[in-house]
Amino acid sequence: QVQLVESGGGLVQAGDSLRLSCAASGRTFSSYSMGWFRQAPGKEREFVAAISRSDGSTFYADSVKGRFTISRDNAKNTVYLQMNSLKPEDTAVYYCAATGISYWLIRPGVYNYWGQGTQVTVSS
Repeated sequence: QVQLVESGGGLVQAGDSLRLSCAASGRTFSSYSMGWFRQAPGKEREFVAAISRSDGSTFYADSVKGRFTISRDNAKNTVYLQMNSLKPEDTAVYYCAATGISYWLIRPGVYNYWGQGTQVTVSS
């Protein structure tokens, strides 16, 4: 069982930066691939970024590539999402998720554990 708690969301202006954190419980954090997803009002949950458990490979949605960076600190059981050059269309609730596999990481269905989400609002 893994419990995930996101933090770091808030209200910012377009062009600003935010860093989201997701703290995981348990002693086997390094055995999980981690992902970030987001859901805007009236829209489906969409993939943002993921980092593999096996070799640390990272994956990004085209909409955030070059602006967002996912990283992890296994010693702190934490995964981060550094978000730069934020745009109003990045406004959403951001969720972190964990899975025991290292493939299909863009698919929300492969993730077993989810956090409660943190709101990110970007004003124009």
